[in-house]
Amino acid sequence: MQGANLSAVSEFILISFSTFPHLQLVFFLLFLLMYLFTLLGNLLIMATIWRERRLHTPMYLFLCTLSISEILYTFTIIPRMLADLLPTVHSITFTACARQMFFSFTFRFTHSFLLTIMGYDCYVAICHPLRYSVLMSPGRCACLVAWSWAGGSVMGMVVTMAIFHLIFCGPNEVHHFACHVPPLLKLACGADVPRVAKGVGLVCITVLLGCCLLILLSYAFIVSTILRIPSAEGRHKAFSTCASHLTVVVVHYSFASVIYLRSQSPQSLEGDTLMGVTYTVLTPFLSPIIFSLRNKELKIAMRKTFLSTLYPEKM
Repeated sequence: MQGANLSAVSEFILISFSTFPHLQLVFFLLFLLMYLFTLLGNLLIMATIWRERRLHTPMYLFLCTLSISEILYTFTIIPRMLADLLPTVHSITFTACARQMFFSFTFRFTHSFLLTIMGYDCYVAICHPLRYSVLMSPGRCACLVAWSWAGGSVMGMVVTMAIFHLIFCGPNEVHHFACHVPPLLKLACGADVPRVAKGVGLVCITVLLGCCLLILLSYAFIVSTILRIPSAEGRHKAFSTCASHLTVVVVHYSFASVIYLRSQSPQSLEGDTLMGVTYTVLTPFLSPIIFSLRNKELKIAMRKTFLSTLYPEKM
């Protein structure tokens, strides 16, 4: 049985959207448009930050890195999901499934770490403005970004190795649109499955809650500092600095909490699929919209970049 994980199951069948046979074309067009908008929005943010020298600050460096992780995450999941909405064979090899899980967890953990660092950046900017250039020097910012990617990679490797160390005896039908942990655990067999399920769940919840608590701690100090600002204009300016980040954090952790912290009671296939879509498609779709609309400086710069691309002779 120890070698059965390679011989018994050599591929998986993704069947989640088969429960919506009459809506698959609608889903395909909707998700395709949202995916393209997500790509274009994040690419525009990156191009704007790269082009505008006044945006070469730690906050926008982290935002650019966040856009990169968003693009890579959606590229890992959504093209495969779109292919499965077409009338083709919905199989994915054992190795490709493990690879998808590794990269999806890597980029999502990295995303959470970057949001935490951006919260710390807001804290330093508002609570310690005179020490900002020292605490958020280019070298320290580069280290924070590097540690985010390293931490995301380690977490992705830990989760993926834990899941694919299990034995999959069959059947091989994954009730999801991606190689997600809960549906794969249902296909595993052996005495190690309950222990691995609890371990993986504990790791995901611990990291999720840890990042969330650090962000909440940062904003507790931020709110305390803002309330001590005497002028209403000063309070509004200070809060607007972090408004876009706070909105993205609320959206990200609201959907993530539904996925990772919901009860273990039996879920319908339709409900599980739709909840997964909100986190995989909707959250990345909303992120560039929130940053571009809630950040006035970025919004003006993005409009300038967009117009200069369309009408270069007028700029």
